[in-house]
Amino acid sequence: MLCLRGFVSGRVQGVGFRYFVLRLADDSNIHGYAKNLPDGRVEFLLQGDDTSIRSVVESIRKGPSYSVVTDVEIEECECQDMESRFLIL
Repeated sequence: MLCLRGFVSGRVQGVGFRYFVLRLADDSNIHGYAKNLPDGRVEFLLQGDDTSIRSVVESIRKGPSYSVVTDVEIEECECQDMESRFLIL
């Protein structure tokens, strides 16, 4: 199992970005969350199968159609005991 925390910069708030990540995660059976940050970025945490997570991260780098992703910072983190679903915070 892999756990990644990331921060997405650009035009990523108010364009459905968190729900885009939710759909990707649900389709790939990934647990975690996505939340807006006060500085305009979106933070996400993905926990699950390595291959699925890497695929979701590639889609996050592109973003949904109305977003403009300028940067994605990712760090590996320790897996946590989480709810068995993906949350929008």
